[in-house]
Amino acid sequence: MPIDLYYMSLSAPCRAVLLTAKMVGVELNLKTVNLMGGEQMKPEFLKINPQHTVPTLDDSGFVLTESRAICAYLANKYGKNDKLYPKSPKDRAVVDQRLFFDLGVFYSSFSDYYYPIIFRGATSLDDGKKKKLDEALRFFNMFVSDRDFAAGDHLTIADLSLMASASTMESVNPKIFDDYPKIKEWMERCKNQIPDYHDLNQVGAEIFGQIGKSALAKVQ
Repeated sequence: MPIDLYYMSLSAPCRAVLLTAKMVGVELNLKTVNLMGGEQMKPEFLKINPQHTVPTLDDSGFVLTESRAICAYLANKYGKNDKLYPKSPKDRAVVDQRLFFDLGVFYSSFSDYYYPIIFRGATSLDDGKKKKLDEALRFFNMFVSDRDFAAGDHLTIADLSLMASASTMESVNPKIFDDYPKIKEWMERCKNQIPDYHDLNQVGAEIFGQIGKSALAKVQ
């Protein structure tokens, strides 16, 4: 049976799943959920995922939400080797740490700073939240300063998740990584190793960026 993915291309977490599926060779049956139009609140979707979030994966009746859990599941079940998600406890722990960092620090500090303007009608940016974002960027720049990829010397699902986030951030603010050259170098390495990167991730990131820049232009 096909693996259904309920998703929206604007969503960085959804795009992380697309990248992971491509790398493990899984074909997804994509089902767009228009969050802006409220389709996530339709009864048929709530029956599948009462949290009404995307991405949501349905693998022959096994339903899983939360992008990083989905990426790990796909790598565990369908990966041809353990490079994307190492089985070694210490190596996997580093990958997990980077995934949690993306969720709780890296992308969340970006969304805390920019989302009030983009989605909630705020009229100014918060200096305190800007400091948190800058701190997150410094941390990640440090993570990739002495290694080629986020969790080691080769690409893992941590890179896929963080790349979906970073590309979205850069699309909203093209100068966001100007003071963090190691992040820029890491992004280029990832782009060169991820199959179909542009179509699966960059296109959606740039559409999100257009929305973000339009909203920011009204308050700057």
